[in-house]
Amino acid sequence: MTMLKGNAVVGQSGGPTAAINATLAGVIKGALAAKGEGIIDTLFGMRNGIEGFLQENLINLTDIFSDERKLEILKQTPSAALGSCRKKMKSPEADPETYEKLIEIFKKYNIRYFFYIGGNDSMDTVSKLSQFASEHDYEMRVVGVPKTIDNDLAATDHTPGFGSAAKFVATTMKELIRDISVYSMKAVTIVEVMGRDAGWLTASAALPVISGGKAPDLIYLPERSFDPEKFIESINELQKDHPALLVAVSEGIRFADGRYVGEGLGGRKVDAFGHVALSGAGKVLEDLVKERVGCKVRSIELNLPQRCAAHIASLTDITESVGVGFAAVKYATEGKTGVMATIDRADGEEYSVSYGAYNIAEIANAVKTVPDEYINETSDGITEAGINYLKPLIMGECPVVYENGMPEHIVL
Repeated sequence: MTMLKGNAVVGQSGGPTAAINATLAGVIKGALAAKGEGIIDTLFGMRNGIEGFLQENLINLTDIFSDERKLEILKQTPSAALGSCRKKMKSPEADPETYEKLIEIFKKYNIRYFFYIGGNDSMDTVSKLSQFASEHDYEMRVVGVPKTIDNDLAATDHTPGFGSAAKFVATTMKELIRDISVYSMKAVTIVEVMGRDAGWLTASAALPVISGGKAPDLIYLPERSFDPEKFIESINELQKDHPALLVAVSEGIRFADGRYVGEGLGGRKVDAFGHVALSGAGKVLEDLVKERVGCKVRSIELNLPQRCAAHIASLTDITESVGVGFAAVKYATEGKTGVMATIDRADGEEYSVSYGAYNIAEIANAVKTVPDEYINETSDGITEAGINYLKPLIMGECPVVYENGMPEHIVL
């Protein structure tokens, strides 16, 4: 394929993470390298994802990040520096005006490379845009770059942002176990962890076992149906051995009939993508324990800190986030389009990865769930195979630049 010269644009979409800006830094580094090769002239950043792009709300990232130090600060800055959105793109057939406007803006700014950092719904946008561009008389390369703490994107071994979120969850569990163990009274602490359809992040609650700690007494993932009667039986049985119990639950755990445990609180609501808005699985279980067991009980919702706790980011996660962003640009300039850059784990006991590119049409809207071999037979814990998968992803601590006692961040 002939070399395609022009400008590029990058955006961030969906929920922020502690590593999404590291991926952005990787894309910027890749674009700067491509500039040196005479391929990409200017890399624009779209504010608030595709919504901002449609409003031509763009900033010149090539100029801003000509200073290498700024890239280093960007890597340690949590959340989405460009801003995000949750716009659900309709198909080109259902909304041709929007796609025609996109092509118009691409031509206006001579955009030949489009990079979108995000999760499942963002990859759906990449898939639709890639298909539309290929069917119209405008040559460009459209590449998705993975991001989600949920770790539920298909094709990639794991997603940028997950390792850091897993490290935060695991560390928090280890600290909570120390806290709840100081009293001799019976008590149950229930921790609700993000994860609607896939329980990867909740599974990481088991990781304290790799550093002299212990896992929560019970861990429930949405991959297995939740039995409230069995839950109460387990609480009563475990308290015979030790009075203070720690329970980790995914926000998306469901009853056998398919209803979300947390769905009933506040009425049934849906988000912009039509997903049921969840909250309160931990609270539902707190009330259940209070009623059926009668001991001291509290529920904790980890909420936003799971995705923005950059102070405890995984070095492995940040390094790979930069790497996959850089690789996305490399694949695009080499001629690939309609793909998502992936992180591919090598076989063998020693952990290592390489980067690949996978057909976006086979990734969009697919959900990678926790496999059966990672969940124990009683559906309330994580197996050794699951621990072995998770362990390398939280390894290493990032060197953090501080300013007046606080981590330094960059605001665009």
